[in-house]
Amino acid sequence: MGILIKGVWSNIPTNEKTKSGQFVRKESFFRNWITNDSSKAIKEKYSFVAEKKRYVLYVSYACPWAHRAIIYRTILGLEQTIEMCVVNPVYNAEGWSQQGWSFAKYPDVEGDYINNKKYLHEIYSLADPNYSGKVTVPVLWDKKNETIVSNESSDIIKMFYQSFKQFSSHWLELYPNNLHKKIDELNEYIYFNINNGVYRTGFAASQKAYEEGVKKIFSALEKIDSLLKNKKYLFGDKPLETDWRLFTTLIRFDAVYYYHFKCNIKKLIDFKNIIKYLQKLYKYPKINETIKLNHIIDHYYLSHLKINPNGIIPHGSPKTINQIFNI
Repeated sequence: MGILIKGVWSNIPTNEKTKSGQFVRKESFFRNWITNDSSKAIKEKYSFVAEKKRYVLYVSYACPWAHRAIIYRTILGLEQTIEMCVVNPVYNAEGWSQQGWSFAKYPDVEGDYINNKKYLHEIYSLADPNYSGKVTVPVLWDKKNETIVSNESSDIIKMFYQSFKQFSSHWLELYPNNLHKKIDELNEYIYFNINNGVYRTGFAASQKAYEEGVKKIFSALEKIDSLLKNKKYLFGDKPLETDWRLFTTLIRFDAVYYYHFKCNIKKLIDFKNIIKYLQKLYKYPKINETIKLNHIIDHYYLSHLKINPNGIIPHGSPKTINQIFNI
C-alpha cells in the first residue's frame, strides 16, 4: 500500500506494524468540520458550511469505513445534496501501476467526474501538495474551497447527521441525546475488537499478534450475540449509529474476513442472534443498494497481495447475499 510523500506518490508501504507484529491503524489527517449555522461560520471563521451540491463523497463500495458514509448518505436521504464518486475496488487496478485507488473502469465506477483525475492520490495532492501519508476512503471533498474536509469516516457520518438535517429527505434519529455516552462506549468497544479487530488479525505479522487479535474478535462477537438475545437492535427497536458501524464489518465477515483475514473460529451464521440481526439491517429500506459484493470480494482478494499473492478467491467464499445468510 502506497503513500504520498510531500505530494509525490510512492509505492513504499506504510509502517503500520509494531515490533511484535501487531497492526496499528494510523490516524486520519483531514479532520475539519462542517457547520449548519452560516452566522456562526462567519463569526468563528468556519471554512465549511452545509450547502446543497457543494460537497462530494469519494468512496469505495469495498471499504467498510466508506460504506458507513454511503449508508448515512442513503438512509438520511442526502443523495440530492451530497454527490458521490466511486473508485475502482481493486487497489493498483491499472496494470499494477502501483498508483493505489484509481477511477479505472469497473461496474458502478464512472470515473472522477468532479476533478477529472485518474487516481485518488491526486485528490489528496489537490488539497495539500505537501501531504505525506496514506491515501484512504472515504474522502469528503469541498468543491467551493477545492480541498478535503475530512477523510475520517466517523466524523463524516456525524456531519451528515448533525449538519445536513435541513437537506435530509428522510431524517432519522441515529444518535439520541440520552444515549450519547452508551453509544460512544459501545462504538469504541466494537471498533477496537471487531471493526479494526479484523484488520489487526488479518494484517498481523506474528503468530502471537494473530492469536491475540482473533480471540478478541470472537469474544466480542459472543458479547454482541448475547446483547441481541432479547432485542432487535443494540439499543432497542430501531437501528442507531452503532448498529450501522457494526453492520459494515458484519456484512463482509463470512465473504472475506473469515477466509482472507483468517478470522475463522466461527462464521456469523453460527451466531443465532447476530445473523438474525444482520438480516434485519440488510432488509432496512435502501440498504441493499449500498452493498456491492463484487466490489468487496475483488478488493480484498485481488488487492492484498502480501496476504494472497496469487489473487485466488476461495471457492467457499459467499458470492451472493443469500449465501451469506445460508438461504
